[in-house]
Amino acid sequence: MSRINTKQYLDELVEKNNTEAFIKDDPVQFPHRYCDLRDIEIVSFLVATIAWGNRKMILNSANKMLDMMGKSPYDYVMSGGYEKLDDTKCVHRTFFGRDLKYYCRGLNRIYRIGGIDGISRNNSLEDIFVKDGNHDVWRGIQNFRDIMAEANGCTSKHISNPSCEAPMKGSACKRLHMALRWLVRDDGIVDLGVWKRLKPKDLMIPLDVHVARVSRDLGLIERKSNDRHTVELLTSKLREFDEDDPVKYDFALFGVEVMD
Repeated sequence: MSRINTKQYLDELVEKNNTEAFIKDDPVQFPHRYCDLRDIEIVSFLVATIAWGNRKMILNSANKMLDMMGKSPYDYVMSGGYEKLDDTKCVHRTFFGRDLKYYCRGLNRIYRIGGIDGISRNNSLEDIFVKDGNHDVWRGIQNFRDIMAEANGCTSKHISNPSCEAPMKGSACKRLHMALRWLVRDDGIVDLGVWKRLKPKDLMIPLDVHVARVSRDLGLIERKSNDRHTVELLTSKLREFDEDDPVKYDFALFGVEVMD
């Protein structure tokens, strides 16, 4: 497939899938239920974190988790209500009560004292991702992961590590990039666009096994590993099609059937 034909094909799939009808069957439906910025942020990160496996199970688990948090997830985080959770209570697959506690402790710290340097201008998680004028989402994810670890005294397998320092190869951080897509893209259709300092052009494609295989089938990438470097290569290729909003093609790549 030629470059022009590939772009046209993907653009048509974006138009087909990036519609309001998409929301009701996707985890993005959950942050759409809230109006307060902090509720939207918390729900975006938590729901994206458990968004792996069977789609129906993900939606059921997200409903169960948010029911536990009451009307305002922000109030739940700031009240410390999570400390009463049973560590062994299953929230979703390998994500248990102790993991939800971990997340809530970290979020409480960020909102309470503003993260690593104690500075929070807007009382928003976006501060962590644009610290010192930075718009590098990889560094923002690292900041987020470091703060969560600092608040809990350890790291969590549920918050991916983007570091490329030896011996690490750098995780693709698929679920975190998905949460960022929800929060930053602002076309007024599926994604919420509540963050204004990070821009759609700053985002990286959420890469899972399916999206990676489709991208190879379409000749967008050749590299076999599904890691940070491959995310960067694929996003760079998608910027050739739309430099201001490369991640809109997530709506196309997820829906393509894998070729034999």
